[in-house]
Amino acid sequence: MAYNRAQVDRAGRRSDWGWFLAWLAVGVCVAAGLAAILSVGLVFLVLAAGAAGLLLWKGPRNAVVGALTGLALPLFYLAYLNRGGPGTVCRSSSGGQTCTDEYTPLPFLIGGVLVFFAGFVIFLMIERRGRGARPPRV
Repeated sequence: MAYNRAQVDRAGRRSDWGWFLAWLAVGVCVAAGLAAILSVGLVFLVLAAGAAGLLLWKGPRNAVVGALTGLALPLFYLAYLNRGGPGTVCRSSSGGQTCTDEYTPLPFLIGGVLVFFAGFVIFLMIERRGRGARPPRV
């Protein structure tokens, strides 16, 4: 079965995005592991190290920036958890009321957005530069 260059290019780009998403999961594990280092964080860090070793061994090197994008997801979660802050936030429950001190969510949200888009932009720039090196389609 004969494939034209456009089909091969599309398949290659799809697989690059798959590797990018795999590295994104590694970045999420690293960030979650560092955030929870005193409880289950060590498990996440060991899992991330094993996955990173496998991805470095099998996958393309340009997808590593997916880990940078993955670092943003726990920042988004922290922004969500602190959405009522800053200050003391009280919530009613069936047994009474619980109050917690929350931070302002804005630094977590801004940091998450910056890191998230930086990873995507870097990956797209690397991918575009790699596509530019290929011979033109005929």
